[in-house]
Amino acid sequence: MKMVRTLPCLLLLVSGFAQAAPKQPNILFIFTDDHAPHAISAYGSELIKTPNLDRIAKEGMTFERCYVTNSICAPSRAVILSGRHSFHNGQMTNGDVFDGSQVTFPKLLRKVGYETALIGKWHLKSDPTGFDRYEVLYGQGSYYNPRMKRDGKEVKRVGYTTDIITDLSLQWLKEERDPDKPFMLMSQHKAPHGRWEPALRHLGALDEVEIPEPDTLFHDYSGKTSSASQHKMGILEHLGDKRLMLQYSSQFTPEQFKVFDGYFRPRNEAFLAKRDSMSKEELTRWHYQRWIRNYLLCAKAVDENVGRILKYLDESGLAEDTVVIYSSDQGFYLGDYGWFDKRWMYELSYRMPLLVRWPGQIEPKSKNRDLTSNLDFAQTFLDLAGAQPDPKMQGVSLVPLLKGRDQKNWRQSLYYHYHEGGGHGVARHEGVKTARHKLIRFYEKDEWELYDLKEDPKELKSVYDQPEYAKIQGRMRRELDRLRKEYEVPTSVYQALK
Repeated sequence: MKMVRTLPCLLLLVSGFAQAAPKQPNILFIFTDDHAPHAISAYGSELIKTPNLDRIAKEGMTFERCYVTNSICAPSRAVILSGRHSFHNGQMTNGDVFDGSQVTFPKLLRKVGYETALIGKWHLKSDPTGFDRYEVLYGQGSYYNPRMKRDGKEVKRVGYTTDIITDLSLQWLKEERDPDKPFMLMSQHKAPHGRWEPALRHLGALDEVEIPEPDTLFHDYSGKTSSASQHKMGILEHLGDKRLMLQYSSQFTPEQFKVFDGYFRPRNEAFLAKRDSMSKEELTRWHYQRWIRNYLLCAKAVDENVGRILKYLDESGLAEDTVVIYSSDQGFYLGDYGWFDKRWMYELSYRMPLLVRWPGQIEPKSKNRDLTSNLDFAQTFLDLAGAQPDPKMQGVSLVPLLKGRDQKNWRQSLYYHYHEGGGHGVARHEGVKTARHKLIRFYEKDEWELYDLKEDPKELKSVYDQPEYAKIQGRMRRELDRLRKEYEVPTSVYQALK
């Protein structure tokens, strides 16, 4: 009799558990290199229209305050994989080799049944680990006909790299993955990283457009410490012939070269014939227009290819069960302050784009203004999958924010640390940011900067040591100390406060 009575209860219990268990969503992470939020129309860009990225924002959530822990390519990628700051995962500079034996989120996803794949830019020197399939560019990769490594073996691809990465991503989605498993696909583009070579189909697309100049194109850095003025990323002085497409970087096929060179050569010859007679202001403006057009056209190809993947998700019926995440490894200067590149803790290189679509969970057209970071990505991916994070991970899952839950105890500050030094003349520095204020310390020079982002959103004038900001300055310095302790920053990577 006991068995007769117990069996229905067990069946109900099992049935109830099956109904309560959440389905593991597929995760598609589309990641680019150096794509500034102010080159995405969902973030209000006046430089370019990005309708496919805008679609993710329209159907999902735009994070308006997402920041990088270390604004440079390889370290940002390592933080995303490991969920730990650079000084703990070992990838403090582009020159370091990533330790693939450490715990990363793809390894933990595989433990809970996910199939994982990485296609595109890797940039971490060691071979990828934790992936069922990978095909990655060697180093930075080229815009045309890239060498790639597929599961340890070199392959040569012919075509435009942004298209190729999408082709391979779609091939894996359509033909190579196990359809009975949830997936995590990291589709990672070289674009719009330099050196900027547009697709053949886009050559001349912006010739008749005068791209608006940033109002800080001729900024003199008078409101900052000496660090900013010692840069080597000037639109006038440091772009150089290869970044200006006066010389080419890719190895073209004869057919590609005929079209590419046929477009650039006559324009280059016309410029070179008058270059010596141009003023510095005229040269700066010419450099800016040539460079920004190429940058934006590389970004245009990314947007088109995002559209291709979104279309496949719709047509295959995968869209409803797939979380789509778009981000880039950091921000980028688009002539702002007369600069290109990144590295600084100033907003335009510090802030990164983050757009997320999750059907049925995210309120369409929603925006989030909490302080978030690439440090949070690993734990977010794991939370989406129902997997436990590694105890050493230092971020916070963004899933509650995605679901619109009010997080009263959410962090109120972020810690930043740029370790490389020397690259493009940017000194090593650390800092702390709150919603309104930012404190930066160039510790090898013992120079400090403090900004009130409400009164000075473009960070034109530091208010460090100004009497009216004394209390805020003290509070920010104490917060910097607290975050060092919270994240266990080794004293070997910075000099003690004086």
